[in-house]
Amino acid sequence: MSRDKWQQLAAARELLGLGERATVREVKQAYRRLSKEHHPDTANPATENERVAMHELTTAYQTLLRHCEQYPIPLRREESDQPVDGEDWWMDRFGQDPLWGKGGK
Repeated sequence: MSRDKWQQLAAARELLGLGERATVREVKQAYRRLSKEHHPDTANPATENERVAMHELTTAYQTLLRHCEQYPIPLRREESDQPVDGEDWWMDRFGQDPLWGKGGK
């Protein structure tokens, strides 16, 4: 994933007040909580700032949900992240399988 995508995720996570790891449920709860405060229909009085804030919240929410659907991994880039060896990845997932693992016939 590109640096720009990580920066978008970090900004979205920060805007919604989430930690470095968050479940889809936590993302939805944070969005609902903040949207109650900033939605133009419930804000008293509704201002252009509330509309802008709601738009930013919705964009952040959609960014995080899209990421969570595609990548069930942390919402923060680790500097120590190293590329995973293909064979290690395969063995992690299918190593015990008698058909696909090394112990297969």
